[in-house]
Amino acid sequence: MPAPTIPPRIKWAVDLMDVQPADQVLEIGCGPGAGAEAICAKLETGKLFAIDRSESGVDRTKRRNQKYVDAGRLVVRQIDLATLRVPVKRLNKVFAFNVNLFWVRACDDEIALLHERVVPGGAVYLFYEAARPELVPNIVKKASENLLRGGFRVSVVEQKAPPVIGIIAKR
Repeated sequence: MPAPTIPPRIKWAVDLMDVQPADQVLEIGCGPGAGAEAICAKLETGKLFAIDRSESGVDRTKRRNQKYVDAGRLVVRQIDLATLRVPVKRLNKVFAFNVNLFWVRACDDEIALLHERVVPGGAVYLFYEAARPELVPNIVKKASENLLRGGFRVSVVEQKAPPVIGIIAKR
């Protein structure tokens, strides 16, 4: 069976993040591991800490990215963002793709945790597939409000094909 490819929407998102070789990155909701693969391919001395609430997501990410786990560039854990403990002021970038947490409810504790741990000048990148355009305004409004309330500066980017919306929250 051929190795899985990185979907264009994930490639676009990771390219937009401009991952640098020494970046310290958190991925929230690593799922099948495509984002982890795209990010780890850009790291040299940096590290990706990938989390997912789902045991199957963690297992799939580890299997797909075993070479990065073995190289020490990727750590994958089954954990919820609200209970995550990472060293303070250590993350350059946070990445999430299709993670509903940020727009379906108030998530002040999770946003505060990210604000505390992202270095000044770092950013949180939230990406959503925009296959259902009628949902996009609500996703952007709710996620942006949550991030603004948490002390981030927010901007929005959009790609038409494949349709993806990106919410970038700078610290």
